[in-house]
Amino acid sequence: MSARKLAPILALAAFAAAAEEAPPGASSCLGCHGREGAAIPSLRGRDAAEVAATMRAFREGTRPATLMDRLAKGLSEAETQAIAAWIVR
Repeated sequence: MSARKLAPILALAAFAAAAEEAPPGASSCLGCHGREGAAIPSLRGRDAAEVAATMRAFREGTRPATLMDRLAKGLSEAETQAIAAWIVR
């Protein structure tokens, strides 16, 4: 099989593998935070501790939000840490 035909198959396999590695709840984050140049910033490359602290602030109601506060309230601290570590990679 030519490299040109193989590339889409490899890309799909990589996407599936990444989704499988995601901790529970994390893959839904990519709907808003997964694309560079989107209105909502990508979290890729950010500090995981900073992302976790921001999510904690949303959960505790100390950071204003329109949606993230409600989403973060459904996550435990351990889930928050796991998602933060996964999404920044």
